[in-house]
Amino acid sequence: MPEQPRSRRQTRAAILTHLLQSGGSFRPPLAKAVRLSEASLSRILFDLKAEGLIEEVRRPAPYVGGPTALVALDGSVALAAFELSTQRLSVGVGSLSGELHYTERVPLPKTPTAESVGRVFREAMTSLRDWTRRRRITLAQIGVSIPGLGRLSVSGNPIIPCDVGRIRDMLDGMFAGVPAEFTNSVVAHATFHRCRTENYPFSTTHLFVLVSHGVAGAWMDDPGEADALQPIELGHMVFGPEGPRCRCGHHGCVEAYTSLTALAELLGVAEAELLQPGSEWVNAIPLPSRVRQELHRRLFRLGLAIGNTLNVKPCGGVAISGWPSLLGDDDRQAVIDGIDACLLGGRTLAQTSLAFVPPSTGNDPQAALAFACFCLARSGGMPAASTEAA
Repeated sequence: MPEQPRSRRQTRAAILTHLLQSGGSFRPPLAKAVRLSEASLSRILFDLKAEGLIEEVRRPAPYVGGPTALVALDGSVALAAFELSTQRLSVGVGSLSGELHYTERVPLPKTPTAESVGRVFREAMTSLRDWTRRRRITLAQIGVSIPGLGRLSVSGNPIIPCDVGRIRDMLDGMFAGVPAEFTNSVVAHATFHRCRTENYPFSTTHLFVLVSHGVAGAWMDDPGEADALQPIELGHMVFGPEGPRCRCGHHGCVEAYTSLTALAELLGVAEAELLQPGSEWVNAIPLPSRVRQELHRRLFRLGLAIGNTLNVKPCGGVAISGWPSLLGDDDRQAVIDGIDACLLGGRTLAQTSLAFVPPSTGNDPQAALAFACFCLARSGGMPAASTEAA
């Protein structure tokens, strides 16, 4: 069946997204990857270069007589990122390569409300506006990462009180004309890993699971699709009404057993000790036999939640990020056993590959910056109101 014709925006998006995920490419493999003739690719690259979105840098030829000009995203493009976490709001300006040029972190009040969180956002936006004005920097894209955000950016947020509509209005007022996209934190971290993690294990459709202050998942699909990144509810599957109370109001959720807060309580340490750089708690905190057995039971429940998700929508891979990825193989096996214990087959039925990837929490606003880069690439670097010539 012949391939459907692509719009100019879609073709540009395919090129920019490939460059974002690959870090750069020579023209022949780039043309093959985006299914264009080298002549057609050359015309589009000419436009992208003229608009300051890409550059070509000299690199050693990949083979004798091969090309020496590597096509890469232009490092001078500036993007802004806002990343909200349980303790602070981080704001930064960075490049398409992920390099941060400016970062500021504004603490949240101990008991945040929608009003106080809004004030924190206004403070961060004012600092960002002043910083960019002093340096005469024009932003190309803004990415905002908020934990617990619904798919349509309008549903209630049980994790951190946050009026998304109000925040969007503030952005429109301070950064008029700059496209801004909001997303769930798990989508931002999934994007970070897919675009920034060296040797990320999956390039096709897969499930990304983040186990941190919450437990969440995201379907990672073809980057060119409109719904390529979809957050899914995973952490609030209930295992029993007699279980510990979850912040969502129910009892016995998988998050209530496996979040960082629950892990700290199980280990008998302050949560801050689990957030130190390097995650040394894995080696520093002894685990008595009783504690390790309970840890395995909780990891097994996490696996069950993942396996049930795979039963709803099988896919070829699962990437697990967060504190379980720091554990040894024996502890990780409890997660795998839980996935395989699902009655409808879980990992075995779907023939799913499983990979543990390093935690990405604590490096904010890198995840939100990666999401901003993805949004710019997915738009083809074109304003939303642009006409699309087929």
